[in-house]
Amino acid sequence: MKDKGFLTLACVIIILFFSLPAKSQKSIVLNSPRYDDDLIHFGFVLGGNMSYLTIRPVADMQHIVWDSTYIPDILPMPSGARVLSIESRPTPGFVISIVSDLRLGTLFNLRFIPSLSFGDRDLVYSILVYRKTDTILMNITKKVPSTYINFPLEFKYKALRYDNFRPYLLAGVQYTLDLASQAKKREQRSSDQKIVKFNQNDLYIEVGVGFDFYNEWFKLGVELKMMYGIQDILKREHNIYTDPIAKLNSKIFQLSFTFE
Repeated sequence: MKDKGFLTLACVIIILFFSLPAKSQKSIVLNSPRYDDDLIHFGFVLGGNMSYLTIRPVADMQHIVWDSTYIPDILPMPSGARVLSIESRPTPGFVISIVSDLRLGTLFNLRFIPSLSFGDRDLVYSILVYRKTDTILMNITKKVPSTYINFPLEFKYKALRYDNFRPYLLAGVQYTLDLASQAKKREQRSSDQKIVKFNQNDLYIEVGVGFDFYNEWFKLGVELKMMYGIQDILKREHNIYTDPIAKLNSKIFQLSFTFE
């Protein structure tokens, strides 16, 4: 399963979160001992991500025969085709963010982290093409590049500080605007091929875990987060690449480093 490694790592982090020792074995000098007393903090984030797609095909997808009007770029033009499978293949991306952190109490913070992120996603189609007496199995890949402007609002729950270390959990929502999926330049570069487009707007639910490390001059956070899109983002254009899909959602895993 694609998510198995993420789930295993998340379980390990959560176990560590709740199994911290109560007392230190030796005296340690606290860095920035009053750091968490400040009402507002600012910082920036650098991170990497992996973007997936959750695909729900239409009923009986493998048995539907699409005629030539739904097949825009398979040449020579076949008389019909069937879509046997559709898979998502992610590629690594990266993200840069600005952090605004508001202290709500001893254990809770509210964070607004506008960001710019980049990432590609591939849709891999297995299509059975009919040409007169011939039947050909084709694997066709449609790359969908994305450039996101993200506006996440997160609640951060912090455990009690242990020396210069403090674990935390977070949850929130994120509005995302995709600038690249429907770009006109992308259509011009692929004039001989039909491109797949995503809707520009999406809304994500976020959950994650992380650790804060207090240094002498700043606080370093290491964070692992999953974001699941709750909207169907596929733009349907009545062709063999979009109409076999009943619903398509985005899912992103992100590892980031916060400097505050």
